[in-house]
Amino acid sequence: MQNNGNRIRIAMLASGTGTNVENFIRYFASHAQIDISLVVSNKADALVLSRAVNAGIPHLVIRNDQWNDPDLVLGIFTESRIDFIVLAGFLILVPAFLIRQYPDKIINIHPALLPQFGGKGMYGRHVHKAVLESGNPLSGISIHLVNERYDEGRLLFQTTLAVDPADTPESLATKIHKLEYEHFPRVVEAYILTGTC
Repeated sequence: MQNNGNRIRIAMLASGTGTNVENFIRYFASHAQIDISLVVSNKADALVLSRAVNAGIPHLVIRNDQWNDPDLVLGIFTESRIDFIVLAGFLILVPAFLIRQYPDKIINIHPALLPQFGGKGMYGRHVHKAVLESGNPLSGISIHLVNERYDEGRLLFQTTLAVDPADTPESLATKIHKLEYEHFPRVVEAYILTGTC
């Protein structure tokens, strides 16, 4: 999946604080083949943009209403010579035209085990609350390719952790974040370089 010997350029999409984006920036800072080349948010006040500024990485905002404009969106990713797109807490549905332009090259992380705890509106605290209310003894992370439906793309990787009876959505989120930081960059790296995880 390498792009003819050139460095592989990742765009990261995030709607919020961007801790996963910052983790990726650190992980790939001195990588031999892969660069974090662009950070995109749909929110002008998202903290992830400040993280990009601090790291010296190009960044921009594509507002929610602009994601329906193929010329604008595809123009941005083409001009930045993006090879892969990674979603890290990006809360809008990726448009079909972008998925067609990047087949099997858009990767998302979900903070629970799919397919049970996915779908529209299932993000952040909502996911962890649903896991706890279900009584499921396990939660975890799911890293998957993106298709035209929320959280339904082909799974690349899952790992689990035990849910403690005393967990709250916040304490469970903290544990899930640790799994994300440990595995997400590594899984993306392996998939980009070898096609496997």
